[in-house]
Amino acid sequence: MIAPPQAASLGTTPPNPLANAAAGDALAHEKRGTLLDWELLGRPWASAIISAVVHAAALIILALLSIHIERGLGEIVLTATTQSLGPVENAPEDLIFENQDTTVDSMRPLADTRPSPNDFIHSLEGMAQGPADSATEALITESGTLPIDPLQSYSRPRGGGLNGRSPDERARLVREAGGTQESEEAVERGLRWIAAHQNPDGGWTFDLKKSYCAGLCANPGTEASTTAATAIALLPFLGAGYTQAQGEHRETIRKGLYYLLRRGRTTPEGLDLREGTMYAQGLATIALCEAYAMTHDQALCEPAQSAIRFIQAAQDRRGGGWRYAPGEPGDTTVTGWQWMALKSGQLAGFQVSRSTLYAAEHFLDSVQTDGGAQYGYLTPEARKATTAVGLLCRMYSGWTRGHPALARGVSLLSTWGPSPVDLYYNYYATQVLRHWGGSDWKFWNRPMRDHLVATQAAQGHENGSWYFDDEHSRVGGRLYTTAMAVMILEVYYRYLPLYGEDIFPPL
Repeated sequence: MIAPPQAASLGTTPPNPLANAAAGDALAHEKRGTLLDWELLGRPWASAIISAVVHAAALIILALLSIHIERGLGEIVLTATTQSLGPVENAPEDLIFENQDTTVDSMRPLADTRPSPNDFIHSLEGMAQGPADSATEALITESGTLPIDPLQSYSRPRGGGLNGRSPDERARLVREAGGTQESEEAVERGLRWIAAHQNPDGGWTFDLKKSYCAGLCANPGTEASTTAATAIALLPFLGAGYTQAQGEHRETIRKGLYYLLRRGRTTPEGLDLREGTMYAQGLATIALCEAYAMTHDQALCEPAQSAIRFIQAAQDRRGGGWRYAPGEPGDTTVTGWQWMALKSGQLAGFQVSRSTLYAAEHFLDSVQTDGGAQYGYLTPEARKATTAVGLLCRMYSGWTRGHPALARGVSLLSTWGPSPVDLYYNYYATQVLRHWGGSDWKFWNRPMRDHLVATQAAQGHENGSWYFDDEHSRVGGRLYTTAMAVMILEVYYRYLPLYGEDIFPPL
């Protein structure tokens, strides 16, 4: 690098004879070199070389001008591009909600061409269950498992994985975390009831009068989205460790996944699984991500990633939440399902935009009260169910176990106790308390567990199901209530706890 010229000194520097002499010699040498070059150019052989170079250049230009371009190609436009990136500055805070996820989707184990949705459906029909290729497995390990800092506090959430769903881990966690033989039997009876109410096309419907049940069970729901019904029916099977590849319910799960993919619509924004509501999009995305994470079935790889992209595109750009339709200002309940879908995607190793998650935290800030200990639905006016949703999202966003607002919120849930009828609140609050652990979890677990075991239907076509009359159950009906009850009873192993030393399964 050439140093810049120095500014003149304010003082007077004595002349340096040696420096002046060296400068004179250099100037004389430069002049001699210049004259010598011109003298060489005047020699005959140098003129011949120059002439040859000029003629060669003329011939090349003529050759280029005479290249024939075939007719029909139309106008040719040359575009100059560069692969170098300019300096990147931090985006202003108010622009974070306008960011699009422009990261390259490295979850593509298939190279050059992307298969169509029909290819995935045909692949599911055959359900080839070979292991994922090495590139995909390496990516999942890299993206889905974060390196553990041995100096990091155990209070930071680092668990939440799906490893507890294997048969051995399931049995161990039931014993150690507060489950019983009766609660596990209730789970299996509930799964058999759900399987018995699957339609011949592989889907489920909340309105049991339109299903295989034909009204033999009371309390049908009114929600029309069959993708929502199918997804919420599949989640308890996956939560218990059953997949489309193994277990007694593999055919039920295979048909359900097939139904979801057939009902999905491909759009420029991603795979649309709503069938009328973003609730369905969140639930179906969780099902696809968990089924892929548990089996690495390549038929589910592209649809799951595409469903995540649709969720990201549907986010409210200003407020950061989600509601029934894409782009609507968010509410806490719909946002909770989308949040869990994105976290399921991360667990499976899929690409999830950080900006999407940051924006979702901004939405939670807008509906929180008491510094984040309680949450409302559309405003900070706190409710029990939305408080449970907000606290669970905060846990997954990285709040430590020592966060004062999280501790106050958990204490509130423990004081309120389980609801006898509102399984929506119970579903989220049970997860919060399970992740939290300690005496608060024990105080919550026993009445919640025993209440569900005692209230499960035991006779007729309703045998193995649940129904409690509340605002959510009237919409989702007996199928919704049963699925939620089963997932609550699976809480011991469905997700590993987020905090503490017991987040790591034994070697």
